[in-house]
Amino acid sequence: MTKARLLRLSVVLVSIFMILLIIVYWDNVGTAHFYLHTSFSRPHSPGAIPGVTAGEDWEALPDVDEFLAKLLSSSLKQNSSIPRKTEQLLVQGSSKPAVSNLEENVRGYDWSTHNDRNSLDQEKLQIERQRTLRELCANSSFTFPTKERYFDDIPNYELNHLIVDDRHGIIYCYVPKVACTNWKRVMIVLSESLLDHGVPYRNPLDIPREHVHNTSTHLTFNKFWRRYGKFSRHLMKIKLKKYTKFLFVRDPFVRLISAFRSKFELENEEFYRRFAIPMLKLYSNHTNLPTSVSEAFGAGLKVTFSDFIQYLLDPRTEKMAPFNEHWRQVYRLCHPCQIDYDFIGKLETLDEDAAYLLQLLKVDRLLRFPPSYRNRTASSWEDNWFAKIPLAWRQQLYKLYEADFVLFGYPKPENLLKD
Repeated sequence: MTKARLLRLSVVLVSIFMILLIIVYWDNVGTAHFYLHTSFSRPHSPGAIPGVTAGEDWEALPDVDEFLAKLLSSSLKQNSSIPRKTEQLLVQGSSKPAVSNLEENVRGYDWSTHNDRNSLDQEKLQIERQRTLRELCANSSFTFPTKERYFDDIPNYELNHLIVDDRHGIIYCYVPKVACTNWKRVMIVLSESLLDHGVPYRNPLDIPREHVHNTSTHLTFNKFWRRYGKFSRHLMKIKLKKYTKFLFVRDPFVRLISAFRSKFELENEEFYRRFAIPMLKLYSNHTNLPTSVSEAFGAGLKVTFSDFIQYLLDPRTEKMAPFNEHWRQVYRLCHPCQIDYDFIGKLETLDEDAAYLLQLLKVDRLLRFPPSYRNRTASSWEDNWFAKIPLAWRQQLYKLYEADFVLFGYPKPENLLKD
């Protein structure tokens, strides 16, 4: 009788392991294989991930990693035998997309070739950026919403900005208005998640913008529950431990100006209906507004920058719905105190940072970062844009985005916060 029970128990355990193997290995929705590797060595000691390790028995995790790595060794061998033709492919310059004069003026496209500059010591720069971030996350005197929560406390829908490339072991947290369109293009090329006439895209600039921002194109953390069920959080932690994680940030106030310009100075039907109409009614006392953005623009009805700032500061805004991703704080999009990022890039040093990152990821022979549209919304514009914004509003706005300024080493804009 005892032997029979042991036999049944053994069958159940073996079945569970086989189900886990099938779920992990036969990952055929947007990725080719589950590769457990990291692309470059991290400067800190392995193990602890701030905010993730607390309260978790991570001593047992390496055993799980080793078990999964053995089970998937055949996948790793396949990864090492990628055709040389693919490795040697370098993306050639693509003709720039056609854009209207207004869009050119607002978005500030610059398709000229920028020479790589080596004026910055990238390795030291990365060490300093990461040190600043980790020290502030560990500093109990510096607080902001959600800082103290653990990784397991983050709802799945708040992980939708973490894009995963299993082919190369990369996780990218995208921040809108920080060159995210081109970084998404890069992730599509690397993961081969989108085909053009049956062939994966090789040139990032060949990927149409509407496909780039189609959520079905990317494997993100918020999709893990649907794909892996109750194993999803465990697999997220394994990938966070093994994969190379990066994000790009930008001066928070300049990012706000850029978001306003692209979403409210250009005719955008979605943003007009969702945001412009309520702003015009609440802060400009307009009634009977046109139903289409083209009619509104034709009648000279546009949201002002002052309307936009009032909307951000209005306590009713967050009560109705979380900030839209284009002006949501980076700490709420990418959770830098819960996820230990290996690389922190900045838009202000985009050319140098992008070239260095692709080298570290060992994919610089596969592609180059696209000739970036160099947004002309510069820091020097802040004085002009905020000139008509009351001082009290500017001070409140800084408090709203203070964590992004401090965590990522941006100086406090004293000239905007004093009389």
